[in-house]
Amino acid sequence: MPLESPRLDDRSFDDLFREARQRIALYCPEWTDHNLSDPGITLMELFAWMTDILLYRLNRVPDKHYVKFMELIGMRLQEPAAARVPVTFWLTAPQPTEITIPAFTEVATTRTETSAAIVFSTDSAFTIRVPKLISVMSSRGSERTGRNFRQQNLSQLRAGFNGFLAFSGPDEKGDKPQVDDAFYLGFDNDLSHHLLGVELDVTHAKGAGIDPANPPYVWEAIGQEHDRTWSEAPVDIDDTHGLNESGLVRVHLPALRKDTRDGIEAYWVRCRLTQLSPGMAGFNESPRVRKLSVASWGGTIPTTNVATVEDELLGRSDGTPGQRFYLRHSPVVRREKDQEYVVVRSKVGDVHNVQRWAEVENFSTSGKDDLHYMIDGLTGEVRFGPALRQRDGQIRCYGLIPPKDAMITMTAYRYGGGQAGNVMEKTLNVNKSGLPYIQRVLNLEQATGGLDAESLDDIKLRVPGYLRSLQRAVTPGDFEYLAENEAAPEMVGRAHCFQSPKQLGLIRLLVIPKVHESNEQISPESLVVSDELRDRLIRFFDERRLLCTRLEVSAPEYQWVSVEVRLRSVRLSNKQEVHRAVSEKLYAYLNPLYGGADGRGWPLGRDLSLSDVVGALLPISGVDSIRSIKLVPVSFRDGRTVQASSVEMLTLEDDQVIASFRHNVILE
Repeated sequence: MPLESPRLDDRSFDDLFREARQRIALYCPEWTDHNLSDPGITLMELFAWMTDILLYRLNRVPDKHYVKFMELIGMRLQEPAAARVPVTFWLTAPQPTEITIPAFTEVATTRTETSAAIVFSTDSAFTIRVPKLISVMSSRGSERTGRNFRQQNLSQLRAGFNGFLAFSGPDEKGDKPQVDDAFYLGFDNDLSHHLLGVELDVTHAKGAGIDPANPPYVWEAIGQEHDRTWSEAPVDIDDTHGLNESGLVRVHLPALRKDTRDGIEAYWVRCRLTQLSPGMAGFNESPRVRKLSVASWGGTIPTTNVATVEDELLGRSDGTPGQRFYLRHSPVVRREKDQEYVVVRSKVGDVHNVQRWAEVENFSTSGKDDLHYMIDGLTGEVRFGPALRQRDGQIRCYGLIPPKDAMITMTAYRYGGGQAGNVMEKTLNVNKSGLPYIQRVLNLEQATGGLDAESLDDIKLRVPGYLRSLQRAVTPGDFEYLAENEAAPEMVGRAHCFQSPKQLGLIRLLVIPKVHESNEQISPESLVVSDELRDRLIRFFDERRLLCTRLEVSAPEYQWVSVEVRLRSVRLSNKQEVHRAVSEKLYAYLNPLYGGADGRGWPLGRDLSLSDVVGALLPISGVDSIRSIKLVPVSFRDGRTVQASSVEMLTLEDDQVIASFRHNVILE
């Protein structure tokens, strides 16, 4: 099947002749005879025919010319991006000493007859520490109104003497537990991303009244998030059945930071009573904890869909400029400058020289003594600088030439990536490295960020933006284009830049992280700009922004909204299908990444009104009429979800954007 040539200009002979004929009245109003017999019309047909021939030849220009043009202006196909996901490692049992899981430990999906295993490797070494518990206390009250703490004796608690009421005031009178009552565990060492086990010997009060399958409490930790003091610690297992009996509770801890509670500085974890939902039973009396001990049962480690190669020998230098070597594996993902680089080893007499070389985008600014090289991530080609004859006849070297017979080695590189790495949750279950003391591994969320290598059609779409910015960040459009297409395309879903009128020189870049597209609610945690993404963008723009500007990278302020819609479906329609279609439309339409009228994300600063929702839902097949709509603003305070009164319009500031919370669709 032949390749279809691109049409650079799709105008035909008839289009050209018609366009020229319409211009007669403008340029020559005296010309009134437009019949085919008129000599002027004949000349117009002749020139339209000649122009049509030129356009035909223009449209025959091959893609190779386009590619060469892009190479001349410095454009290259983007390398594949590797998917990333945290993977939890469970220990067979708590260990008395620290256990280290090495960097590049490999986990994989199950291999089947039709599909090969997809391999992920840990990004860095992770040490599972033995918890050092330094404080246990109970409290009454909330963070806003002030808490009353009661310290517990750790020695007696470890031995099983006395104990304490888990949810009560400082005087422990045994009155009915209240919302926000909690007991705290303070640790001296950082247990970020650990799987913490809490062994509880519980004496439960008779007739406590809670549902063991749905206990009215949550486990939380003081995390490192910017907008919330306490972060939820998801429960792995709870053998106590809601503190009804003795057993083990295991929780997944987030990234922790030290804080002070009741004068004690520690890494804090707590179990807090929550507001009861409709139909949910609460504690009539507080359970008594007689004995308490803690242990580490594993940890959660960031992994990437790549395989790692270390200390690969590329070859021996022949002493000529422009040498090229090839890595054994490709495509190669973006290199980490501190760990993945080329080393040139040479010998002069009895002296051994070991030089670390630096990767560059091109050799345009490289001097004759610069230790520079380039890597083509798609092919795995390692290229050293050429030597070119200048206008004055001299030969200029663009980068130092590796000495003859020098050994060239790549310290490390990672290859792989692609969309195939965006595996679903609970699919990475094979411990390929066979580490001791590891019972099982599993990813508890879906992998994201995997992108295939850029195609020729994709890079063509980037040409206008590339020419407009020329790798310089000056206008707001430059910042947005570079953030979305050059700096971190696998991590940035959407970027919006504007300059503060009150602070001259301050440029705010609002970034919405890339999230897997779905017809469900996006979790607030996935929309937080990570420190890694923020640092990567700042490093990228520090080389391209004006010296007189300052850059601030953050996420927009999300206005979460819950929509309650009552509607009537068309007679004889499938009500379940209508309910599903309306629900999916709400989540898709009120989406900061894929929502809005054009499907490119809800516009920043655009208000949301009832008419917007009506206009989005009425075209859905099976919807007859909409009876009522409620817009309920939602916010998060102290780790809790707070719903305000319904409004007819949500008014947004310039740095705010709509995001969907849970919607309620009622069919009448």
